Amino acid sequence: MRGLVTKSTGSWYLVLGDDGRRYECRIKGKFRTHGIKSTNPVAVGDWVEFDLEPDLDSGVIRHLEPRRNYIIRRSVNLSKQTQIIGANLDQALLVVTLASPPTSLGFIDRFLVTAEAYSVPAMLVFNKLDLFSDEGLDILKEYEQIYESIGYPCYKVSALEGINVEELKDLLKDKVTLVSGHSGVGKSTLINALIPEAGLKTGSISDWSDKGKHTTTFAEMMDLPFGGKLIDTPGIRELGIVDIEPQELSHFFPEMRALLNKCRFNNCRHVNEPGCAVMEAVENGAIEASRYDSYLSIYHNENTRN
Repeated sequence: MRGLVTKSTGSWYLVLGDDGRRYECRIKGKFRTHGIKSTNPVAVGDWVEFDLEPDLDSGVIRHLEPRRNYIIRRSVNLSKQTQIIGANLDQALLVVTLASPPTSLGFIDRFLVTAEAYSVPAMLVFNKLDLFSDEGLDILKEYEQIYESIGYPCYKVSALEGINVEELKDLLKDKVTLVSGHSGVGKSTLINALIPEAGLKTGSISDWSDKGKHTTTFAEMMDLPFGGKLIDTPGIRELGIVDIEPQELSHFFPEMRALLNKCRFNNCRHVNEPGCAVMEAVENGAIEASRYDSYLSIYHNENTRN
């Protein structure tokens, strides 16, 4: 049978079969040795072929269909291993908060670089609008200017108060969307606002760390009542870049990509070379300094790994 993976618990997968029934499936051992380095060779959003077991309520996945795209991250505890957090996506939505907990520009940039590298259109949703002070609103405007100017749509919502949630429904309708972000940014609250019957648990912010408590433990795909699907993912504290060579990193910064053929040297690293169009653009303000800082951070980190 053919089916769509809608939930992953690490060892078992929930698969929606072509017959409309859901089956608990496991994978054959050889899946782990087929050159797939990730901790989860099968991910939510994958299309698979599976054989039913004698009891007909469970199955064994025997074939993974080629993926159109995916989002991947480096496992925090197993630095050499990676985890695919969603596959075959129409878009990725990163939920961002400026406080309680704060989302750093570096984290946003790492997520966007990953989305660019694996061909997933991305957008930013700034949540907890109801908590913003005047100063916070000014910072939000700066963030919006940074990202909208390079082609990433930005939206402002309060999932708790329902502010601008209707606007998001138009963006999500009839699409497969991965929802990601730090723990505590309000992903579950947002999903409950979009899918009231989901009834996801929501957690408070840890006072001592200002970081959210994990309320989602497994990736899961849910149907949107107005059409489309959401993939809810566990909160990410760190996002390690995967399989991006330092020399190709600038290709995944849209504002740098537009300047690559203007550098003096074909193999310019955009670090300290003379005649670098990217560094010149940073100096004259055409490229945001925070974005260039993120580029250098990722570049040097990847060089260290290699």
